[in-house]
Amino acid sequence: MTSFEEAGTEETVTCLHMTFYHPCQEDKMMFRCLNFHKREQVRADEMPKFGRDSNICRYNLMDTRVSRIQFALQFYRKMNSSEFCFEIKNMSKKTKLTVDQTELGYLNKIDLPWKCIICFGDYQILAEVEEGESVDYFETYLHLAEVPILQERCLPSLQPIPENGISPSLFPSQGKSPMEIDENESC
Repeated sequence: MTSFEEAGTEETVTCLHMTFYHPCQEDKMMFRCLNFHKREQVRADEMPKFGRDSNICRYNLMDTRVSRIQFALQFYRKMNSSEFCFEIKNMSKKTKLTVDQTELGYLNKIDLPWKCIICFGDYQILAEVEEGESVDYFETYLHLAEVPILQERCLPSLQPIPENGISPSLFPSQGKSPMEIDENESC
């Protein structure tokens, strides 16, 4: 046997990608304590906290309007499943936390969808979960957004595409208006 054949199977790791945005980041540098563009290992039994208290929070936001502990994440495996998930808990008594359209008050918690937007105050965080198998730890990978995340997610209204798959906007209409035809009539 070769050393390649004897090597252990490489285990994939669940990774939580978080993209941060605040309109005053350029002036106030509230994300200066976050390690962007670097994967960071977190033990599975640890509950990483986000907030301004550097003694308690693993991820510090340098802003007096942020609570000492703004929110916490819990990594867990669903009952009778191999699926790993994250739970987010609002730890702020003053500020509500919104996960997509769900508003969380103090000590409320919810499962984090695989892709969602977390908001509190002027902060916007796009969270995306990359699935893995490791039970011992997960990783976080932080990114900084240049433009508002909510603005980025708003798509222009799309015209419905007919069943034939050809969009009418692809061809000039040549001044013709749509004509309704009974399915029993021939063209």
